[in-house]
Amino acid sequence: MDKKTKECIQLLRDLVSDVQGAPFPGGDLKSELYSIWYDHAQKAAVECFEFLDSNFPSEQTDLNKTIDKLFDK
Repeated sequence: MDKKTKECIQLLRDLVSDVQGAPFPGGDLKSELYSIWYDHAQKAAVECFEFLDSNFPSEQTDLNKTIDKLFDK
């Protein structure tokens, strides 16, 4: 396994870990707790997308074309 693949796997694991750690949306949920979790999840997501965009550009182009087809009328 090459270095880029290992780094990608680690970024995706970090993202999944942050998403799995989402606070339960109950009555006791404090806005500060949600904000802390949200900031961590957003940072991990941005890092993943930036890594994927810079290291796998052809896949990004294919994904954009697929998304465009969904919204074509």
